Amino acid sequence: MQEVRARLEDLPEEIRARPGWHTRFVEAERRGYSGVGLFARREPDAVETSLGAPRFDREGRVQILRFGRLVVANVYFPKGSGTDRDNSRVPYKLAFYRALFRRLERLRRGGLRVLVMGDFNTAPTELDLARPGDNAKNSGFLPQERAELDRWRRAGWVDAFRHFHPDEPGHYTWWRQWGGAREKNVGWRIDFVLASPAAMRFVRGAFIHPEVRGSDHCPTGIELDPAVLGGRPS
Repeated sequence: MQEVRARLEDLPEEIRARPGWHTRFVEAERRGYSGVGLFARREPDAVETSLGAPRFDREGRVQILRFGRLVVANVYFPKGSGTDRDNSRVPYKLAFYRALFRRLERLRRGGLRVLVMGDFNTAPTELDLARPGDNAKNSGFLPQERAELDRWRRAGWVDAFRHFHPDEPGHYTWWRQWGGAREKNVGWRIDFVLASPAAMRFVRGAFIHPEVRGSDHCPTGIELDPAVLGGRPS
């Protein structure tokens, strides 16, 4: 989960300590802002929440969890738009992308299978938003933002949903909350999973659930071969 926007003590007990689940939450220094959380049936072997830079870490955007040979990076990537609805945060956003890329590339080169999942706050291609022409100068679809995603692709990372649905339009994970955007399906696909080549060998499917309400985003994810934790694909 991304953009939890709550401190741990603010969460109800049934969420913080849900029976049958291991939970981990990271909060921002600023109240009511950012934050990520994870529910897992298996307890992680290791958890990191820092990129080693206070300007990133204070916003509570990252969990890097290891389960056997699998690493799950649960990330709420920054928006590029500032408080004045300009693009003033784009340099910060791009620096965040690069810092995370360097961190996860080290893990990948170390022989681990890595999944990066969450709200990337960038639509990768024109296929991933309803109105690309209208948003060419808006954060979330700027050329320099998409270039950062291209960096991952050139390094071998795979957009799992596009692997299984390569040319299908109309698949979105976020819609504005006014003007009937969701009903008209005028949206963006900014939530997805990137898999390292070693992890992609274990991915069996990818999905988006636009029918699930309760947020301006909807759930998205992948189906994994359980052998990803240690063995070979079955």
